[in-house]
Amino acid sequence: MPPFGSGLLVLTAPLGALPRRAAAALAAAAGLVAGPLYVHLQPGLRLAASPPPNPAAPPPAGPALLRALAALYAAAARSGMDLRVLLGPGRRLARPPRVLLLPANEAPGPPGPVQLGLRSLAAAAYGCPPDLPALLLGDAAGDLDGDPEEDPECDPDAALPNFSGVAVGGTFDRLHGAHRLLLSTCCLLARDRLLAGVADGDLLRHKVLMELIEPYELRVAKVREFLEDVKPSLRYDIVRLMDPYGPTITDPDLQCLVVSQETRRGGEAVNKQRLENGLPALALYEILMMQDPDHSENEEEKISSSSLRHRLLGTLLRPPRQDPALPPRPYVIGLTGVTGSGKTSIAKLLGCLGAFLIDADKLGHAVYAPGGPAYEQVVATFGAEILSEDGTINRKVLGAKVFGNQERLKSLTDIVWPEIARMVKEQIREAEAQGKAVCVLDAAVLLEAGWQDMVHEVWVAIIPEDEAVRRVVARDGLSEEAARR
Repeated sequence: MPPFGSGLLVLTAPLGALPRRAAAALAAAAGLVAGPLYVHLQPGLRLAASPPPNPAAPPPAGPALLRALAALYAAAARSGMDLRVLLGPGRRLARPPRVLLLPANEAPGPPGPVQLGLRSLAAAAYGCPPDLPALLLGDAAGDLDGDPEEDPECDPDAALPNFSGVAVGGTFDRLHGAHRLLLSTCCLLARDRLLAGVADGDLLRHKVLMELIEPYELRVAKVREFLEDVKPSLRYDIVRLMDPYGPTITDPDLQCLVVSQETRRGGEAVNKQRLENGLPALALYEILMMQDPDHSENEEEKISSSSLRHRLLGTLLRPPRQDPALPPRPYVIGLTGVTGSGKTSIAKLLGCLGAFLIDADKLGHAVYAPGGPAYEQVVATFGAEILSEDGTINRKVLGAKVFGNQERLKSLTDIVWPEIARMVKEQIREAEAQGKAVCVLDAAVLLEAGWQDMVHEVWVAIIPEDEAVRRVVARDGLSEEAARR
């Protein structure tokens, strides 16, 4: 684990040099900073000057700055680094830096004028304590200070357009390098206000692995923190998007919509609606997609949240439970998922590898059976009309009684779930007696029933809803409408 929770990296090279040097600078910093790494860009700055330098205005918003931002965020994306390139001082940062960094060679002995200048700059620009560690990264970072190279493709006098009100929309799941470049571009285009729409509801329905999309509130919090860190002088309105347009078709104060090649048609649709509403069309500013050099054959070529979610499959999203009341052996895996998701097939595969299998659905049948632990109480609660001619509980009739009635459903689960849990614990003890190292509890209602307290890890089998419905229709002979229930 890197020793510092956050850091501030000061880059003084010409902007044209950064695309060639960004990866080396960030690689050197990554070994020192575990959390957010802020980047202060001030080309040509001489930190050893006397008197100590003051923070200057950010570099001009032009193509050279955009290329530098793209290179920095692309390099950070490869390692999953939380990078935030600052586009203007003005307030304390959300995660105050714990170390100051500069790509330069370090002289032996006590802090020299460069380190002192670094501390002075950080204190003046971002309110950092004057005694923060100031480290020079040396040749491993490419010795960026004073690099004379400029990019011949960039016109030094070119400038980006600017607008009073700018809008952008997206899912912003697991805020990655492409998101950060998109939002930073919006910050450069906006003079006063940025409206950011964050997709939710039905807009997520057909996203790849939508079950793994972060909660709306978390995505909004990440977007807001990033924006307020990067350019605190703007006003940010972050809204929930429940349809493809949001406020962009009714807000008269907007002037620009930032799009990509993929979303340009959506921007054109926004303008069509604005014209129908008597509002002027928005300028559509198109950004380039950020390519992902590490994508696999089944992933998108661009950096995308879909690919990041795909890479989460088969991984632990959080550490296993450390509960002293839970014996270490057998190690119990709770396996859950909607009907048709394939969890039973997964359980069988684990069984072939030697795991002890507990099928909660089979235990449920046992508790309902005549003489079973829940039989008498269920019949007494729901009446003899739930019984078949042979005295067994007709679960279809019982289901019809409780379907859509939360109070009746709770009455049933309050009877049945504790009995199933008791039988599960008996099965776990049996697995222990057999010397099994791993036990798998296959339970569709694992989380609803609160049985996660009996397991060390929870595994979830997920599947697109339409595929799950197709499987249930084929397996159980149900109509599509009944399967979706």
